[in-house]
Amino acid sequence: MRGVRSAVLMLVPMCFLVAQAEPKSCCGVLPSRFSVPVPPGMVWIPGGEFTMGGHGRFVRPDELPRHRVRLDGFWISRTPVTNDEFARFVKATGYVTTAERAPTAEELLKNAPPGTPPPPAEFLVASSLVFKPTEDPVPFNNPLVWWEWKSGADWRHPEGPDSSLEGRGDHPVVHVSWFDAQAYCQWKGGRLPTEAEWEYAARGGLDEKENVWGDEPVSPARCNTWQGTFPVENSEEDDFYSTSPVRKFEPNGYGLYDMAGNVWEWVGDWYRPDSYAYDATNAVTVNPTGPSSSYDPQEPYTVKRVTRGGSFLCNDDYCSGYRPSARMKTSPDTSLVHTGFRCVIPVLFPPE
Repeated sequence: MRGVRSAVLMLVPMCFLVAQAEPKSCCGVLPSRFSVPVPPGMVWIPGGEFTMGGHGRFVRPDELPRHRVRLDGFWISRTPVTNDEFARFVKATGYVTTAERAPTAEELLKNAPPGTPPPPAEFLVASSLVFKPTEDPVPFNNPLVWWEWKSGADWRHPEGPDSSLEGRGDHPVVHVSWFDAQAYCQWKGGRLPTEAEWEYAARGGLDEKENVWGDEPVSPARCNTWQGTFPVENSEEDDFYSTSPVRKFEPNGYGLYDMAGNVWEWVGDWYRPDSYAYDATNAVTVNPTGPSSSYDPQEPYTVKRVTRGGSFLCNDDYCSGYRPSARMKTSPDTSLVHTGFRCVIPVLFPPE
């Protein structure tokens, strides 16, 4: 999806790593008293191999070719980062998110095609993208018809300035850009997961399955997605119109929650539709970190990072984004009402 800054330019014409250093000890194995403690709120994912890429009925070209990947073990957040957790980060650091800062015309034009006119002054305000249902069914080739650039929408005000986080402390934080997510992870002593780490963790030990729970189809009992006619009416069979508490639905095989639905999650990788082609030339690719740069032929002037996992707006008629192999691409300054993140902490020594 086009980012917040880039989306404005569409609308105008239309109207630390904790432990990756070399070991300092000469000892091959440290005594148990030196074992790494369990980071609060995180789950250990043991290293291993899996088949990365699309499986099932809804596979898209950028999920292929499937290829074998081997990963070292890592810690990953049990849930997406919540509003309460993000609030503690902001209180401790004074951090101001992308959506809370007014963009400049230069920022907006940075990823625009040559010759794009500068946006009018009324667009140069602190804003973010919120979902706006349509009155009637619409073609799915122009997502801007169900997104609204709203002044005052940010992580504290998910639907706009008149909304709040009351009763939503345990919901995923949203309206965070890639930069915001990375800043939080660094504060926690970690980083965003790679695409490969995210997909491996999402599969929960179920290799080559369509969904995080297996090959059975999605249902309102499994995850927070859209039921009804998108983007017109959500029947709320899962009891939620937008985000849900992070532990509302059953965890996957690794004990991770919301690896399908609820909110899209930022990962570290740049987006390219052909990024799997190189990895597929290897028998096994070890600890991939994605391409060195971004390119999306649909929007060649906009650099993009990858998001994973789908959201409360996904359904099979539109994107089926809740599948563990599904990839979305978004400019890193984007903030939206359905996008959050979780963190990874790689370690030298796994838990005992």
